[in-house]
Amino acid sequence: MDKIAKNKTCSDLLLILWAGGAALLSYSLVYALRKPYTAASFDGLTFMGTDYKIAVTTIQILGYVIAKFFGIKLISELKRENRFRFFVWSAVLAEAALIGFGLLPMPFNVVAMFVNGLSLGCMWGVIFSFIEGRKVTDMLASLLGVSMVFSSGVAKSFGLFAMNDMHIDQFWMPAVIGGFALPLLVLMGYLLKRLPRPTTEDIELRNERVTLDHNGRKALFLKYAPILTLLFVGNFMLLVLRDIKEDFLVNIIDMSNQSSWLFARIDTVVTLIILGIFAAFIFFRSNIKALMTLMGLVIAGCLVMTYVSLSYESLDLQPVTWLFIQSLCLYIAYLTFQTIFFDRFIACFRVKGNVGFFIAIIDFIGYLGTVTLLSTKELLNIDMEWFAFFNHLSATVGGVCAVLFTVAAVLIWRKYQSTRVRRVAVEEETLCMNPQYNVI
Repeated sequence: MDKIAKNKTCSDLLLILWAGGAALLSYSLVYALRKPYTAASFDGLTFMGTDYKIAVTTIQILGYVIAKFFGIKLISELKRENRFRFFVWSAVLAEAALIGFGLLPMPFNVVAMFVNGLSLGCMWGVIFSFIEGRKVTDMLASLLGVSMVFSSGVAKSFGLFAMNDMHIDQFWMPAVIGGFALPLLVLMGYLLKRLPRPTTEDIELRNERVTLDHNGRKALFLKYAPILTLLFVGNFMLLVLRDIKEDFLVNIIDMSNQSSWLFARIDTVVTLIILGIFAAFIFFRSNIKALMTLMGLVIAGCLVMTYVSLSYESLDLQPVTWLFIQSLCLYIAYLTFQTIFFDRFIACFRVKGNVGFFIAIIDFIGYLGTVTLLSTKELLNIDMEWFAFFNHLSATVGGVCAVLFTVAAVLIWRKYQSTRVRRVAVEEETLCMNPQYNVI
């Protein structure tokens, strides 16, 4: 038995290294195709009377939003044998769009960024579909999730390095970085494609994952509508806050006297902390205990985010310290729902579906909010001080989300208790009707 257990442990570790490493690197490289442009300021440039960077950001996110909308259907219905093909064509189209961004004259090259966003909008869901529904998914999803934190800062730092040290034009910089990333991304996709299917034990612990047609998606949402509505509204606010931070961080924090690698250093520390927290959930065998602990972490993160924002002046924090705390709290809350929460939710309530369906919905709603906010700012011609704006927005989002997620946690617990009571009643009725199964 010891030898069998040892072989099993080695097999799990190998899967974590293989699947987790490929997932982490895959989405890191997706960021290299999507986010380097955010390091450029595009000072003095406009598009149809709008600040050029805001126009580029809004148009790229608009493409991303449209992809997320169609992704609700595409990802929830995507079959295993079609994943890799979808993955490769999305990456190739994204790099072609970046080349178009450099080739086309300004300001018409913003159209290329729309195509870039459209091509990458479903990548998170595709990558997650390779790793969900396994007993080690908590660890795998943690690695995938923290890539979002780490890669954002790295993408900006590479962008700054390319422009400041290699003197690459700000319009060609995204295509150069993407050109290095593309072949590596395809390789990571191939490694994910070669992963073994979930085992019998995986299915027993985390439930079998199946595709969802229109009727299946509708029935699933209606069954858990109160809980999902609260979670979706909270995630809408978190994603808007996160996206503003990612796309306008060089406007929020003065980088004139800072190293090009500041963002990467901060995000690396945040990454390691979140990875350690989320990885610990692999020891939670009980799905409901995992869900309740996750909700507690999210609520705590939101409350700290609000406190730091409201008390910024009295705390007399350095901008770098403020950025670290805000990033840690925001990403703990945001990544909980992007990684392990819905995988555990499916397992806890034995839901017939897949994680991609939930993530596609929360991303679509969130990015739609970002586009609306940025568009409103430009239409009303609001001249904002980015640091103060983000700080106030962070306080509001943290406070409202803490309330929403507290109510959601109560509803999840009550739903679990009622489900467990019904399950016990069914088992007792089965035993009464079939006394031969009642073993003394």
